[in-house]
Amino acid sequence: MDPFHLDIPQQDLDELHHRLANTRWPGELPGVGWDYGVSQTSLAELVDYWQHGFDWRAQEARLNAHPQFTTTVDGQRLHFLHVRSPEPDATPLIMTHGWPSTVADFLDVLGPLTDPRAHGGDPKDAFHVVAPSVPGFAFSGPTGDRGWNTRRTARAWAELMRRLGYERYGAQGGDFGSIVSPELGRVAPEAVLGVHVNAVANAGVPTAPGDLERLSEEDRKRAKENETWWYAHSGYATQMATRPQTLAYALNDSPAGQLAWNLEWFVDWDPATTNQTPVSRDAILTNVTIFWLTGTAGSAARLYLEAARDGWGVRLAPSGVPTAVANFRGDHALRGLAELSNTVTRWSEYDTGGHFASLQAPDVLVDDIRAFFRAR
Repeated sequence: MDPFHLDIPQQDLDELHHRLANTRWPGELPGVGWDYGVSQTSLAELVDYWQHGFDWRAQEARLNAHPQFTTTVDGQRLHFLHVRSPEPDATPLIMTHGWPSTVADFLDVLGPLTDPRAHGGDPKDAFHVVAPSVPGFAFSGPTGDRGWNTRRTARAWAELMRRLGYERYGAQGGDFGSIVSPELGRVAPEAVLGVHVNAVANAGVPTAPGDLERLSEEDRKRAKENETWWYAHSGYATQMATRPQTLAYALNDSPAGQLAWNLEWFVDWDPATTNQTPVSRDAILTNVTIFWLTGTAGSAARLYLEAARDGWGVRLAPSGVPTAVANFRGDHALRGLAELSNTVTRWSEYDTGGHFASLQAPDVLVDDIRAFFRAR
């Protein structure tokens, strides 16, 4: 385990600003807004803020305020935050981010999770938090060989927790983390005491014969609506799940292009009409800056292809590990589909937040995690 401290050379930041200043804008049709994709007007405003207002050094300091380490597992360098609670009996918890996120998404929840006493909570709800960067993402990237899918990532997490001396622990994750965390329960069921997920990525649409028949009439209607919604918004996933290398050249060469690619998901495709709580521009730019500075946008995209080749969407048998689902505003998970692959013991619906709950509703997410693991 090697200590890790983030200190980006100033020349790298200068080069980023130079590229932003020389962005080649493609133009857009008048009055179309976000109908054809990311609005150039909105993107140009954010690029200008990225160049002239965004304080990378402040975000760097926020990350460096927490203990970080690297280690090599299965031939791949892994970066992780390891924030131990002052409470000696705290529950170990490994948290997994999704795409296009990094561990920076967890900065607002680390304090309340690890030190509830200092944040108006019960010290009995304390956690020792381990938050790794997913292989291929940010400081755990790029990946050096094929096959870094969600299953292999879960095996790496189990080994990481073993090395840290945690024999029993919880798992939490959103987006791709909502796939990795239950998989960790299958890889190491004797070690995982519970799985908590939000932004569930594989329980919104039917993927196998008979899925719809297992649902109530209301949920069948919602599943069909989800299929229509996903068809209209899944272009990014199809590209990354089939030809990520082709995309990587553009993402790695244009910071404005990389920001546009990530921005669609963060703003739910139309900031004027979204029903989700907006993600702050500093949070969006922290993630995209990390991807840019580490040159891992293409490597991160490969996760989609690796997951697809590993049978992404195939219904796996439940591990038997108790599982909690927190469904925030705009999430599409259906309990009837989630229960096909998970032992769901808690299901919560929230009319707040959104897909990035740790950024959009951190207090609600923390409370739900506490409530679930309190009973474990």
